[in-house]
Amino acid sequence: MRIRGLKLALALPCGLLAVAAQAAAAEKPAPKPFADADHVIYVPLHGDSRSLLKATLVTNHGGGVIASAKVVLLFWGPSFGSVGADHAYASTLQAYRDQLGSTAEWSALQQYGITFPSNLGSGTADWFDTSTPPTNVTDATVRAEVNRYLATHSFNNSTIYEVVIPSTSYSSSGTSTSCGGPSLAYCAYHGHYAAAPGTVKYTIQPYPSCSGCKVSGWSDVQNQEHFVFHETCNTVTNPVNGWYDSTGSQVCDKCAWSPTPFLDGGYGYQYVWSNQLMGCVRTR
Repeated sequence: MRIRGLKLALALPCGLLAVAAQAAAAEKPAPKPFADADHVIYVPLHGDSRSLLKATLVTNHGGGVIASAKVVLLFWGPSFGSVGADHAYASTLQAYRDQLGSTAEWSALQQYGITFPSNLGSGTADWFDTSTPPTNVTDATVRAEVNRYLATHSFNNSTIYEVVIPSTSYSSSGTSTSCGGPSLAYCAYHGHYAAAPGTVKYTIQPYPSCSGCKVSGWSDVQNQEHFVFHETCNTVTNPVNGWYDSTGSQVCDKCAWSPTPFLDGGYGYQYVWSNQLMGCVRTR
């Protein structure tokens, strides 16, 4: 979701205003500073009211879409290797990606110009980087990791490069962090930056190890599947100034947590905003 300033005019007596302010402060944390909001968009936390803003249509702001996308997964850390503790986690995410573009859930994106079915796994090879990522993975560090991959793999303008980090690391944007960090403010994000071969589209997929980024009863990998779907969905429809509404909410932001994300075939998904039906849908 785009981080935008909101101004609220409240015509309440002073006593009621104080009570309302105290209740709001107790209900959710204060807004956090996002250092990279000029080029990245963040997944709202579970319970964040910004994911409930469904009153308006999304519109295309002229930036286009990635009609037939490819997703390359960059697993960073020795735990994702063949003998690592997170190898099954990584393999499951690969299998999830490979089937995602042919699912009924992906078909909901056709109204925004996305090809269905799409073979999201048809890009260059995934990467298992066995070096140990820093505990605090900044946005600059994420982009540097993508650039290391692109130093030995060909760039494709329709590819989304998704960096997956282990539970021993966390993502940060200024003083805001993902699960595992000291100032939880988001679950994942997608962004873009200019490089020699073209505009690179990327995501950071931190380990969903906290309640603000979990669906009750789901496994860690199912929660991560939710965010792979969320970030891939938003990137293909809004790679650079594409589809979003007047509040900055993208097609998966508007339905991030409400209705509740769901399982299909054991994999994790969420609802998608439909302009056609003016609501959140599971499929087309």
